[in-house]
Amino acid sequence: MQEVWSQIPPDLLKFLLVVVFSLLIGLEQRRHYIEDAPETIFGTDRTFTLIGIAGYILYIISPQTLLPFIIGAVVIGWLLAVYYYNKISINKLFGMTSLITALITYSLAPLLYTQPKALVLLIVVVILVVTEIKEGLRKLTTKFGSDEFISLAKFLVLAGVILPLLPDEPISAAINISPYKFWLAIVVVSSISYLSYLLRKFVFPDTGILLTGVLGGLYSSTATTVILARKSKEDVDGNRIIGAMFLALTMMYLRIFLLAFFFNKDIAMALLPKFIALTIISALIALYFSKIRKAEAVIQNEKLDASTHQNPLEFKTALLFGVLFIVFAIVTQYVIKSYGARGVNSLAFVVGVTDIDPFIINLFQGKWDITASIISVAVLNAITSNNILKLIYALSLSKKTLRKELIISFGVIITAGIIVAFI
Repeated sequence: MQEVWSQIPPDLLKFLLVVVFSLLIGLEQRRHYIEDAPETIFGTDRTFTLIGIAGYILYIISPQTLLPFIIGAVVIGWLLAVYYYNKISINKLFGMTSLITALITYSLAPLLYTQPKALVLLIVVVILVVTEIKEGLRKLTTKFGSDEFISLAKFLVLAGVILPLLPDEPISAAINISPYKFWLAIVVVSSISYLSYLLRKFVFPDTGILLTGVLGGLYSSTATTVILARKSKEDVDGNRIIGAMFLALTMMYLRIFLLAFFFNKDIAMALLPKFIALTIISALIALYFSKIRKAEAVIQNEKLDASTHQNPLEFKTALLFGVLFIVFAIVTQYVIKSYGARGVNSLAFVVGVTDIDPFIINLFQGKWDITASIISVAVLNAITSNNILKLIYALSLSKKTLRKELIISFGVIITAGIIVAFI
């Protein structure tokens, strides 16, 4: 097959690609405007194919000066302007999607000659998708509030502007974390949580109990446990509530492993076999309660409102994370210097009653005088302590009939966490 392709002249191959890509764009235009009146349409399959061919011919005539190609672009631009003027005057329509698509189609030839073919293919795919999802985008924009756009804009500034400017030197002898790594931790954690938030609000706005557990585990397994525990007092199946809680735990292990792999691959590899065991155990418990155990008689109202989670890009959330990050950096540094491995393991159990992300990311990023295996034990201890906190929340907030199942199921995962930490 490779020999056959090598026999095709490069110019002929590029011409065929221009024709195919232009035809695909034209066919998509025909399908998209199939219900519109013919006189309101600029052109479809044949028109766009010919525009692509014209761009190819005018480009290869003089690829050095590009004069024919530029003249052709001016002529086509003038024709498109005349069409658009008549479209506004006669039909009172103002959309420019077809006109811009036509200009991109005209530019396919120079793109194929100057850019990788994969990039050109990606451009064509994006054109096809963007044109087709017009109504979907319109519905999506109605779900966004102004606060969310402002929060996203702030996040882009923090991640794309401020982060690259920060120095990568330790803040001080007491805080061996650089401003760059400190800010990077906020960006990474917020990004994972924000992805879960967007999926929860815009892709799965009316999610059931189980999917809430999956997405909530990426956001915050503790917050998800609280939400699900409160939900159990309504007319829902309590077994599926517990199953969703353990799906959140399963995703929590995945999220923490991804953080470890991003910041410190050695610690991630030390955690991997233990996390595999804990992930399997929590997933099996989730499967048992959600699929195998007999459901309760009442199974109603399983949907949760998408507003149950706050936007993780809110300034207060980032500020709280930053404060905890600095505090844990100072405390961890002191404890390791003063008490060594035993001290950091004890600290991990204490930290479990708070947000554990700032603590464990400090362990992932810092240059400590302890081994990766000791750090992995501290991470597991923090998770186990946090699971005990989740059990307390679940027992306090859920209906009384679930207490026995909660104690047994959380007891299994807590015991497993203690065992794998010290194997």
